[in-house]
Amino acid sequence: MENNLFTGTIPSNLGKLQRLQQLLLYGNRLSGQIPPSLGNLSQMYSLFLAINRLEGNIPSSIGNCQNLQMLELSQNRLTGIIPKDVMSFSSLSKHLNLSQNSLNGSLPQEVGKLRNINTLDISNNKLSGEIPGTIGDCSSLEYLNMQGNLFEGTIPLTLASLKGIQHLDLSGNNLSGEIPKDLGSLRFLQYLNLSFNELEGEVPTKGVFKNASAISVVGNTKLCGGILELNLPPCPTNVKKHGRPKAFKIGIIVGSVVLFSMLMMSFGALCFWRKERTSDSFSTSSRVDGLLRISYYDLYQATAGFSSGNLIGSGSFGSVYKGSLQQGKERLVAVKVLELEKSGASKSFAAECRALRNIRHRNLVKILSYCSSIDSKGNEFKALVYEFMENGSLDSWLHPEIVEVNTLRTLNLLQRLNIAIDVSSALHYLHNHCETPVIHCDLKPSNILLDNDLTAHVGDFGLARLHSGKTNDILQQQNSSIGVKGSIGYAAPEYGMGGDTSTHGDVYSYGVLLLEMFTGRRPTDDMFKDDLNLHNYVKRALPKQVLQIVDPVLLAKGEIERDEESIAAPGKEEEDDDDNDNHNEIEQQKDNKNFISCRRGSNKMVKGIISALQIGLACTAESPTGRMNMSKVSRELQLIRSVFLG
Repeated sequence: MENNLFTGTIPSNLGKLQRLQQLLLYGNRLSGQIPPSLGNLSQMYSLFLAINRLEGNIPSSIGNCQNLQMLELSQNRLTGIIPKDVMSFSSLSKHLNLSQNSLNGSLPQEVGKLRNINTLDISNNKLSGEIPGTIGDCSSLEYLNMQGNLFEGTIPLTLASLKGIQHLDLSGNNLSGEIPKDLGSLRFLQYLNLSFNELEGEVPTKGVFKNASAISVVGNTKLCGGILELNLPPCPTNVKKHGRPKAFKIGIIVGSVVLFSMLMMSFGALCFWRKERTSDSFSTSSRVDGLLRISYYDLYQATAGFSSGNLIGSGSFGSVYKGSLQQGKERLVAVKVLELEKSGASKSFAAECRALRNIRHRNLVKILSYCSSIDSKGNEFKALVYEFMENGSLDSWLHPEIVEVNTLRTLNLLQRLNIAIDVSSALHYLHNHCETPVIHCDLKPSNILLDNDLTAHVGDFGLARLHSGKTNDILQQQNSSIGVKGSIGYAAPEYGMGGDTSTHGDVYSYGVLLLEMFTGRRPTDDMFKDDLNLHNYVKRALPKQVLQIVDPVLLAKGEIERDEESIAAPGKEEEDDDDNDNHNEIEQQKDNKNFISCRRGSNKMVKGIISALQIGLACTAESPTGRMNMSKVSRELQLIRSVFLG
């Protein structure tokens, strides 16, 4: 009964269903307390009550469900302590999630009895006291989230006993003392977050500590050393008393001033972080690496359980769903869920986050958030969250599926010119105005999204196809013989011969896109075989037979007359320009601000189409160095539009 709009309390007589094995009520609006009678369900192995409005204590009778493998109570309003009985489940083999509540008190020593547990999440509560050393007995633990509590004392040395741990988050607590060096011996540890505590001393440099992108220690003002990428101050060395005491005292004074300044800055940052975290006590959001990180259940709820009804597309590494996030105010988003079983998807996820957070342009799809967590089945889950584009992809407009006559969507000539300029502006920015040039490598109509005003936004950077100087590992994969460098029909010919990725490859893909926009033909059309391709198809028709290859939709709209005489001889065109300009009427229709009505302006419009197609031909030249650059493409298209609009 999950993900509905159920209200009221959970009926206590559910406890009479003696053979019940699963109870899934998450994602509703249920309130009141958890009925103690649920403890009578001795055969139950899955209890999911997350994302409701439940309050009160966790009933200790739940401990009677000795076959329970998964217990999900996150994102409610539960209070009180964690019952020892709940921490005594030897049967819990998948996950226990109590996060995003208001639980208090200490973490029971009995946590060590969860020897078979894979995932333990008690984050974002009000738990206090020391982390019990018995947690090292959870020998099967792979994911441990304890962030956002009030834990104090030192990090237990027994955590180094968790040989299979992959993800460990202790951030946002009051932990003190040194970081145990033995954590560096955990060979499977891929993510370690110790930020915003009161840790001190030298940061280890072995194991996970060798990777700056895998650890976070910010907000610990007394830490020193570590690898250079952490930008921590060097650790002090022992100074003998008889060696230049005056200089030593001066050093102490200067160091104290610097340390005091750092403490004040860090204190301010910590206060801001604490305020931001407490402002929304029931949200799993946190800001990491400049991006807002949200939870799996936020996305699960936003997309109605990733339902097929919300599926809006699929790509090389995953599927895209429409969703509605309820954070502050409702916001429509597009959620790209990665298929992590595909080779390269997981590594590419981190690279895309790092790269996209540093690029901003009005014609690029904006990344809003990301999720790196565990799904309801205990599997690793990664997703990227983008702003939602109301008008879908350019592909759906160029090649619409006819469902009903009234719903057929088409683009007029000016709209196509505007979209072509938008895309060229985005590529010009990526190639020439980023700190390190970014190569899209998979430009095609389905990766160009249109907002409510039909402004184009380039999206889907292809994950492993994203190229910058800071992601050499991805670049090497991309340049290998098995690396995918684009889509059939749009990929530059040199890629098919093992050539390296370059901005010239993007220009080629853009040229194919431009030809497709004005002819209405895909580069993979069945008519293209042997030596005939979209480039040659257009080249053979220009200029006098252009109306034979132009998209029939433009002719059907009445924007262009199907009249070969509208294309004058080259010399005569120039002579007649002044006369034609006196008769051209380009009127804005009241019912569509972008609709163009041309009564005697066909000549000018056809010339504009010819010019645009010639740019497409120049971009799809066989030689990479013979292609136009995006700076010139953008200027030429804007000139065409200016002439077209008179």
